[in-house]
Order: sequence, then structure tokens, then C-alpha cells
Amino acid sequence: MRAVLMAGGISLAFTLFGTPAFIWLFKRWGWRQFIREDGPQTHLTKRGTPTMGGVIIILATLVGYFVSKLFNFETPTISALLALFMMVGLGFVGFIDDFIKTHKERSLGLSGWAKIAGQGVVALTFGLLAIRFPNSQGVTPASTAISGVRDTGFDFVAVFGPIVGIAFFALWIYILVAGTSNGVNITDGMDGLATGSTIMTIGAYAVIGFWEFNQACGTVIENASACYPTRDPLDLAVVASAVVGALIGFLWYNTSPAQIFMGDTGSLGLGGALAALAILSHTELLLVLIGGIYVMITGSVIIQRVFFKVTKWRTGTGRRVFIMSPIHHHFELKGWEPITVVVRFWVIAGLCVLGGIGTFYIEWSYG
Repeated sequence: MRAVLMAGGISLAFTLFGTPAFIWLFKRWGWRQFIREDGPQTHLTKRGTPTMGGVIIILATLVGYFVSKLFNFETPTISALLALFMMVGLGFVGFIDDFIKTHKERSLGLSGWAKIAGQGVVALTFGLLAIRFPNSQGVTPASTAISGVRDTGFDFVAVFGPIVGIAFFALWIYILVAGTSNGVNITDGMDGLATGSTIMTIGAYAVIGFWEFNQACGTVIENASACYPTRDPLDLAVVASAVVGALIGFLWYNTSPAQIFMGDTGSLGLGGALAALAILSHTELLLVLIGGIYVMITGSVIIQRVFFKVTKWRTGTGRRVFIMSPIHHHFELKGWEPITVVVRFWVIAGLCVLGGIGTFYIEWSYG
């Protein structure tokens, strides 16, 4: 428990007191945001704001985690290292994307296929490593079964055999990672929106990790029939706490009017961390509810594009459901104040998180 609190406190202090220095440094290096001309016109005033703040978030998370482990004389676990690998790996993909944008002074970085390939390499490496390194009880960080609140009876290897099953498992991991990281990336479109929402969604996994640790199989617990056989749940809570602390400190400078943006470095890295925590805590399908804000925002983009293409194919003139997607820009263009849009979407994110944690607890109480 001390490591959980210490990790969050250290990473919070890192971003809260260190971000001004990074803002100054990023300005000197020319890491500045370029705004799409076809977006909301109010966003054009943000041109030149320092970006790639995800570098600060990732550094703060690493410092918070490893320093807390050092001070508590604890050894990092393989599960926590895998979660951090996913965050750093996808953060690096985002960093390349951001660097191309700032270097070439345009709003487009990596091509879609290049970004997909980068996400695929990181996700595949994570997935294959996560089903290795069994502990003394033979439990690996992840399992090849699809999980809801815990593992279901559908196991890829049991159903399809070891070779085809591992291939389907790798594809499943990629879908989770790509969907989550792209969802956070799409949500990062207004000052503080993705940062505040992700504080709550990652925070949910600090709670889930701590609860799974207290109700771990093989310990004296209240409801032994509903124990959790997950690997290293408390250390996953330490990682989640470090991320939350880093985001809280970063939000001080990222809220409206933002002094720095997280960029794809931050959004892809955070999405990767969120996916990793869901996979390693065996709550993959529950992520759909906990991260409901990302599902809603990404869904608005899908609906917009599908409706436009269908109406264009049928009538020759494409029509739109929303004034602009993602949906937060729709409300912005309808005249809502940006801070109003952000706070109301935070409320939605919070309700989704409460629903996810509630579902998690109800399953345990009736298990």
C-alpha cells in the first residue's frame, strides 16, 4: 500500500513542479502544435503551443514507479514491467508521429499504415511476453482466455490448439491495444479532456488491482469462492497510481487554456497503459464500460464516416449526423463553451468508471 501512495505522490510532484521546465525546453526545441485548418476555428489560436507532453507523463510514471519500489525495498514484477513496456512502446510510436509533425510543420505525422504497424509490433511483443514467465504456481501475467471481470471459459488455445490459438490470441491483443490507444488519441481534442478522463479510467485500475490483491487466491479472504488468480495485482495498482499522479500534475498545465498538449506521445502511451492494465488484471471486456467515454467518442467518428459514405453512395451527396466529429467538436460548434464540453464529458467518463467498478464489485459479491 505504501508503494501505491508513494508512486502516485512522486509522479504527481514530478509533473506539477517539473512541467514548466519542460514547457520552456520544448519551446526552445520547436516542439509546437500545428492545428488543422478544417477544424474548429477557435482552435487556431492554439497554434504554436508546446506539444509532446506525453514525454513528461511517461517519465513521471517511470520515476514514480521505480523510486517507490526502491524506497520500499521491493523488486519490480514482470506484470508491472510489461505494463510500463506497453506505455513506453506506444509512447515511442506517438513520439515519432509528433516529431514528424513538428519537424515538417504540419498537422499530419506518420501514415495510417505506419502507425498501425508500430502499434502491431508493440502489441504483439507484449502479448507473447505476457503469456510467458510463469510464477511458482504456474500463473503467467496474462492468459489466453478472453476475460470479462475475470477469465471466461473461452480460451483461444483450448478452442483452436496451440498454434492457431496463439495467433488468434495475438490478434485479440492487437484489437484491444489498437482500439484503446486510438480511442484515447481521438479523445485528445480539447484542453484537458483526455487527461481528466484518463485520470478516472486509469484510477479505476488502481482500485481493481488493490482489490484483486486483497482477494487473491491462496490467502485468507472473506469470499474464497470468488478469489482472483491474477498475477502481481498490487504492483499493477502501483503502476496505475503512478500514471494517475503524473496526469493530475500534468492537468494543471493542460486544462483550458492549455500551456502544453500531451500529443500522440501521451495519448497512445496512455491508451497502451490502459489496455495493458485491463489485459493483465483479466478485465478486458470490462474495459468497454470503464473506458466508455472513449467508446462513445470513437463511435461518433465511425457513425459520421459510415453515414457519410452510405448517403453519398445512395444519393450522390454525403450527409453528416454531427456538425463535426469527434462528438465533442459537434457540441463546441453548436456554441457550447469549451470548458462546458470538457467538464460534461468528464462527468460521463466518471459515470462509466463508476459503472465499471460497480459491475466488478457486484460480480465478486455474487461470485
